Amino acid sequence: MAHSLLTPGYQMTGAVQYHYGKFPPATIDYGRLIKPLSAAAAALARYDQMLKGLHSSDILLAPLRSQEAVISSRMEGTVSTLDEVLRLEAEEEEQGEAAQRNARTEAIEVLLYSRAMKTAQASMKDGAPLSSWLIRSSHKMLLGFGRGAHLSPGEFKTEQNYLADKPKKKVLFVPISPDLLQAGLDRFFEFIHDDSYEILIRTAIAHLEFEALHPFKDGNGRIGRMIIPLMLWKSGAISEPHFYISEFFEQNKDDYIDLMRAVSFEDAWTDWIIFFLRALESQSNQNLQKAEEIRGLYEEMKERFRNVLSSRWTITALDFIFTRPVFRNNLFTSKSGIPAPTAHKFTRNLLDAGLLTTIVSSSGRRPALYAFEPLLSLVRA
Repeated sequence: MAHSLLTPGYQMTGAVQYHYGKFPPATIDYGRLIKPLSAAAAALARYDQMLKGLHSSDILLAPLRSQEAVISSRMEGTVSTLDEVLRLEAEEEEQGEAAQRNARTEAIEVLLYSRAMKTAQASMKDGAPLSSWLIRSSHKMLLGFGRGAHLSPGEFKTEQNYLADKPKKKVLFVPISPDLLQAGLDRFFEFIHDDSYEILIRTAIAHLEFEALHPFKDGNGRIGRMIIPLMLWKSGAISEPHFYISEFFEQNKDDYIDLMRAVSFEDAWTDWIIFFLRALESQSNQNLQKAEEIRGLYEEMKERFRNVLSSRWTITALDFIFTRPVFRNNLFTSKSGIPAPTAHKFTRNLLDAGLLTTIVSSSGRRPALYAFEPLLSLVRA
């Protein structure tokens, strides 16, 4: 957790200082990287082969992006659930910002992170580079509402910040000082576009450097983890910007923090890179398994939807529900392009077939809220 100012009572003893003058790293033991690099690259290639074979990765992997937002935010102490976030997303599509007034702040923050990821991906698909502008725009969206709204959204820090263990009131790391931040960011953005470094190694180094710079008052961890799939995608290591790594970092959070500090404390870049490559390999395998399960479910549901709906709109309905596994019926009719009477009929048929579950019954003029549980239970697991 970053603190913009050192809170009274926090201990500085043992705090690690930013590695001034040691980025990019001068010494990396490439001999130690051969095996983990080969394993990570092979796993990532298998995952990417799956991406290329998906009917539409944007549609099929949309719930995984929401789950990544849940886990990445949880690492920063923001606790929400996939169901809560998807429900808020559905409410917001119907009511606009009014939906946020009735939602928990944590759910709003996770939703904004999911939206920031999606917007950054769209901007880069339109040709925007991975740049200071893109990072600040993403940060502005991330902290646009809730507890972070007063922490200078979209603006780099002007005061020294700290990473601390709050329960122990102990400062763990002192990021780069604000007066040297711009020079540090210039080196960072020059480095992430330096093709002389192998892309997986470059991504490992870049992620750590961003966290060590800690350029914002808050939200650095989430933005730093968001940069990972954007770098992998922009370089061609994956064909779509859908790669989710936060689960490994959360499961190995102590190592994640300790190895980052060791880079600044004793120049242990190689140890950090090996850890990062292990994360890439592990999450490539896990992402591949999830993507295969989702694709299998899609193919299974294609047949079931055809049998239940018997309409030329069947695949349109299926794609809508996979993209929005929690929805209200008025959105089904307005966003899918399916004629309203047909969409209403579809909902009734899918409910009767047990493929949709009613979360909230209709009340007055408000339509019911539905969930596509087969997909949700798969992504939650």
